[in-house]
Amino acid sequence: MVCGKLEIDILNSLWSLTENNEDRDVSIQDIVDYLSANGVERAYTTIKTVMDRLTVKSVLVRYKVGKKFFYKAAMNKREMALEAVKSVTEQFFNGNYTDLIRFVEHEHEDMLV
Repeated sequence: MVCGKLEIDILNSLWSLTENNEDRDVSIQDIVDYLSANGVERAYTTIKTVMDRLTVKSVLVRYKVGKKFFYKAAMNKREMALEAVKSVTEQFFNGNYTDLIRFVEHEHEDMLV
């Protein structure tokens, strides 16, 4: 699954907020506040729209407590990263992880120069 920059920012916020308590209820406002504290200023409605899209994509799960909606990540950061690596490997390297590793090693060397 490929995610955009704001989607990743939201997921990283959610994972950070639930790092010490995975049962914590996280609201849209919690994400807005967390992003704002980390220099990412976005309107509440923008965050809500993106979180709703992530829910449709089954990346987030939305549930209601009382009159308020909360969100949880469907996958942890490691699982999401593995899915991304798998997707990139399939799309660009015909599923060959050795070719992916060679590519990363080569590009890493070029970035250091």
